[in-house]
Amino acid sequence: MWITLAIGAAFVTLMTAAAAEIYESLAEKDDLAAVDRPLLALVMTWRSPVADTAVTWFTNTGSVIGMSIIALAAIAVLTRIRRSWRPLLLIGAAGAGSVAMTIAGKDLIGRARPPMADAVPPYETSPSFPSGHTLNATAIIAVIAYLWFLQLEARAARAWMIAGCAAYVFLIGCSRIYLGHHWFTDVAVAWALGLGWAALVVLSHHVFNTVRRVRREQDPKRL
Repeated sequence: MWITLAIGAAFVTLMTAAAAEIYESLAEKDDLAAVDRPLLALVMTWRSPVADTAVTWFTNTGSVIGMSIIALAAIAVLTRIRRSWRPLLLIGAAGAGSVAMTIAGKDLIGRARPPMADAVPPYETSPSFPSGHTLNATAIIAVIAYLWFLQLEARAARAWMIAGCAAYVFLIGCSRIYLGHHWFTDVAVAWALGLGWAALVVLSHHVFNTVRRVRREQDPKRL
């Protein structure tokens, strides 16, 4: 338990430090923040009507409505398979925390999005930092991946599942940059915050399970 707790705490700390470093680079307009405009200019050269339509469709799966559908579907399936309400609690915690961080970050920092002239419609007008699509997708999909990891037994199935979830989260972030709806640093900080929050949710679940198992072993009638 203590090794897992130490690793989990170290990862959460690392993601928090990464998010802080990204914010500092934004405030000082150096390091990562210096990549924002050149990267947007580059991806603008890759656009085409077909690609724009496809990426817009894909990015909508990471919207509030899209992620709500994905989360509810995962909760329904995992709750039935595991015969437990824990998937609801864990995925709900992941979503609630990510939404709270998104709202707080946008309100506190108030960063402007890339110019509409550089974006693909439909345009978005809320503050840019962090990317809500990316943060919510990262936190929720990471916790869903954790729950499926516990459910699956075959190593190959676990590996493919993790790879698929990681690819989805990565591509959601890339889609936000491609469409000109966010700067790179908006997406990068969202990945860091989302992974950190998901790790905290997973770590809390692991600690709860460990304590519960120890208590059951000490007193089988207690639980």
